[in-house]
Amino acid sequence: MRARTSDGSRSAGVVPLLAGVVSAIALTGAAVYTVTEARCEPGHYVTDGRQVTLIGSCVSGAELREAGHERPGPEDASPSNFRP
Repeated sequence: MRARTSDGSRSAGVVPLLAGVVSAIALTGAAVYTVTEARCEPGHYVTDGRQVTLIGSCVSGAELREAGHERPGPEDASPSNFRP
């Protein structure tokens, strides 16, 4: 005599999988929509041998200063916080 298996355990595993796939699709769609609606030019970096400068972008240096994000001065420059 064969043991009977329940279909309940098989379908119980499908629901979380389906919920994960649907939420991933929704988040991907939201990310694509956000990027396509961001009306700005992609920036690029230019170096002059001493420093790297971001040219073009959605954020300007003035906006960063208004938000309280200042560029570290020479006294703050250490290898631990250096980002080229």
